[in-house]
Amino acid sequence: MSSPILVALDLESAEEAIRLAAQLEPVVGGFKIGLELLMGPGPGTIGALVRLGKPVFVDAKLHDIPNTVRRASRQIGRAGARWLTVHASGGADQLEAASEGLAEGAGGGQAGILAVTVLTSLTDADLAKTGITGTAGKQSARLAKLAAGHGAEGVICSVKELGVIAEVAPALVRVTPGIRPVGVGADDQKRVATPEDAYARGADWLVIGRAITRADDPRVAAEVINESLTGDSVVYARSQLNRED
Repeated sequence: MSSPILVALDLESAEEAIRLAAQLEPVVGGFKIGLELLMGPGPGTIGALVRLGKPVFVDAKLHDIPNTVRRASRQIGRAGARWLTVHASGGADQLEAASEGLAEGAGGGQAGILAVTVLTSLTDADLAKTGITGTAGKQSARLAKLAAGHGAEGVICSVKELGVIAEVAPALVRVTPGIRPVGVGADDQKRVATPEDAYARGADWLVIGRAITRADDPRVAAEVINESLTGDSVVYARSQLNRED
């Protein structure tokens, strides 16, 4: 089984991120860089990680007017990103602009946008404070359906929303953050799940950061998670999923 782990390299320096990525490259599926690296060392970090030979997921969470998003996405595509996150709540025109800009920048290379639905740091009560009625699940489903029709390759969602998103947008790649192995604290996340639960429920990719990057031996930590995903109960659960890939 190829590893479904995307390691969240939420580190301060490019040197530290690249050194850790090189150590983990043989045992993980790819890497995520977010705002900390983008705003610090800068987009050049993307290219350095791409050269390791694994897909790089740029978690920029773009949310702006379509023309601005298109231009920013083009730049990230030129840097070699495999995936780029865009807030689905920015609307259909923004999603399409991001998809088109990323493709232009990639110049024919494989690249796609991942639409962010509801952040895993938000609960139903948090959404209500912003004026959004209903549950995180319903909001995620609405946004996933919008994203599927307007250029997204995949969706970012919590494990709790995997089932409903599979129903409304079965063709989307499903990427789940908020992954915490047993014994690891939730930190600033509120809707979390174990790697086994996420994979069994149909996640295609698991975004895992601190449980690996802060481990005494990050490579061993990643290998242990990989092994946990091959357990009989997890394999059986995935085999029962009614999916259209």
